[in-house]
Amino acid sequence: MNRLLSPLALGLFLGSFGAPLAGTAMATPAHVDGKAVFDRNCSVCHSIQPPPKSAPPVVPLSSRYHLMFQSKEQGVSRMVSFLKAPSREKAVADAQAITRFGLMPAISLSDEKLNAVAGWVWDQYSDGSTGPGSGAGRGRGNCRQQ
Repeated sequence: MNRLLSPLALGLFLGSFGAPLAGTAMATPAHVDGKAVFDRNCSVCHSIQPPPKSAPPVVPLSSRYHLMFQSKEQGVSRMVSFLKAPSREKAVADAQAITRFGLMPAISLSDEKLNAVAGWVWDQYSDGSTGPGSGAGRGRGNCRQQ
């Protein structure tokens, strides 16, 4: 009788608690780290900051996307479209960069990974300002004229 109860009790326990826990784990998609995707797939050609490797650096590209698109959603969508099928018409890099580096090959990653890396690239934007107190004196001086 004890042998019969053990599997039955185990089955009831797993049925009551195991299935909902498994369903929760399956329903939650794994977070894709855009920086990790960049490091594994893009950093061979793209540096983050100038000088360039064999393709335009990320920060200037991100700045161009910010100039051309009003929202992250628009910029990332356009970037993913370019990554899937690069063309001169879809490129945001200037003509001089395309002449220098050529068009990149299509990137065959999942949409999830392409969106993650494009979102990460978008977030690398720098408007070029360094902000107050970021000079050699580390903001300890008072250089402002009044």
